[in-house]
Amino acid sequence: MSKSYPSNLTPAQYELLSDLLPDAKPGGRPREVDLWDILNAIFYVLVEGVRWRALPGDFPAWQTVYTYFRNWRKDGTWLSIHDRLYRCIRIEVGRSPSPSEAIVDSQSVKSAAGVHAAIGFDAGKVIKGRKRFITVDTLGLILRVFVTAASTPERAGGKTVLQRVRQRGKAVSRLHTIWVDGGFDGFPFMHWVVTVCHWIVQVVLRPEQTKGFVLLKKRWVVEMTQPDCRCKPQLFQPNVSSLLI
Repeated sequence: MSKSYPSNLTPAQYELLSDLLPDAKPGGRPREVDLWDILNAIFYVLVEGVRWRALPGDFPAWQTVYTYFRNWRKDGTWLSIHDRLYRCIRIEVGRSPSPSEAIVDSQSVKSAAGVHAAIGFDAGKVIKGRKRFITVDTLGLILRVFVTAASTPERAGGKTVLQRVRQRGKAVSRLHTIWVDGGFDGFPFMHWVVTVCHWIVQVVLRPEQTKGFVLLKKRWVVEMTQPDCRCKPQLFQPNVSSLLI
């Protein structure tokens, strides 16, 4: 067991997630690591922002930790963990497990040195790098994310991230309205959402002749999930996590 780090899961937290972790493959060597330690190591990297190789020595070998992280990403384990936590949080604050409204937004960021994934140039924001499309509910909780080159058009990325939301099936059975900004406007996109996803699109435009950050109806909650959030501190809800795995 590793030392007590602030990012470590409590016994109750681990118990909530443990049944979602894949069993060891039959016929192979007995598992030599504790998955609780593996999760704690992964969360340490996430919270502290360190390289995999910089994991403290009381955690399992960084190569082992990274292999579990990568495999769980490929087999959907992280999505299963996310969806369970998402459901628990909504129930805890007195909401239905399924949201009725969602907000789509995008953000372009410069690529870090050494990033080999596809990058592009966002002419509108004059940024060369990557673009992340996110869909959140009215609590600011993430439904699904899509990361691609910054050159990807808003409507194309919006379709992809909404398709991922739609694939959640009964978990979003109450969803009926999608809020977007002017970048996602246009008949082709709105028609696609209505005909394929059977949801209504509401476009919220920024008031003319305004400068700086402006709260926009419904859409302001998406700012809580952005790393460089421009919202004022009092807009955050301390009892609701704005980010899930």
